[in-house]
Amino acid sequence: MTPSEVCSSYLASFATGDPERVVAHVTDDFVNEHTAALGSGCEGKSEYARRVPNFLASMPQLRYEVEDVIADGDRVVAAYTLHTHVNDRNVAVRGVMRFQVRDGLIAKRTDYWDSLVFQQQAGMV
Repeated sequence: MTPSEVCSSYLASFATGDPERVVAHVTDDFVNEHTAALGSGCEGKSEYARRVPNFLASMPQLRYEVEDVIADGDRVVAAYTLHTHVNDRNVAVRGVMRFQVRDGLIAKRTDYWDSLVFQQQAGMV
């Protein structure tokens, strides 16, 4: 798979609700970085694997609608709309992820999204 296809497959895997399918896309030394106040980064595949089940549980019916993908070698940027259902409300938040792909797996992900928009749509503020 091309780096773009790896990243598209990763984003699609969230809709399965299967943590193992999500985690299968990352390297052992994976770096997960978040820029939003509600996000929480981590390093290492094992730590990511520990966190993904709780993340999926907190985001019922999660899916990423990919709007655009731009690739330059092993670097990929994907613009998306995150869709979920929280507090009996449909939530749709636009964002962008930057990826670095190495040997067919994602080595680094940096996620940019507006956590205030998420909180407003979910009725948290």
